[in-house]
Amino acid sequence: MGDYMYKEIIIENLDEMKSFAEDIGKSIFPGFLLCLEGDLGAGKTTFTKYFGANMGIKDNINSPTFTILKIYEGDNILYHMDVYRLMGIGMDYELEEFIYGDGVCVIEWFRNIIESIPEEKLVIEIEIIDINRRLIKIEGIGKYEEIVEKISN
Repeated sequence: MGDYMYKEIIIENLDEMKSFAEDIGKSIFPGFLLCLEGDLGAGKTTFTKYFGANMGIKDNINSPTFTILKIYEGDNILYHMDVYRLMGIGMDYELEEFIYGDGVCVIEWFRNIIESIPEEKLVIEIEIIDINRRLIKIEGIGKYEEIVEKISN
């Protein structure tokens, strides 16, 4: 494999989170896979709201914790997954068709189904620094490497 890029950036407030999500959104393509990690309240769904709005999605994006998957129609289709509850279940849930589909896929708590996720992906980990500030760890693997290179820190 070998193609891999990693950066850390500090997000100071919601405006910066919005800009960051829009920057990532400029690089999407069919089959785009974005994996999110972070504690409860770190901003995974907030990031996804901004990311989706940038895709032309008008619906209110909220966390699919209880439904596992929500589908939003915009300029592209967005598959928003929260697989928190699938830990240890494995892939009985038939998410592969979405993960490997032509839509844009955002997966919160992706490590719970890591064995079902392609090696090439964009991983964003959000860590809480304080009430407003976040440390963003962004990792691009394979064709996602250049997206990370473009992000300014």
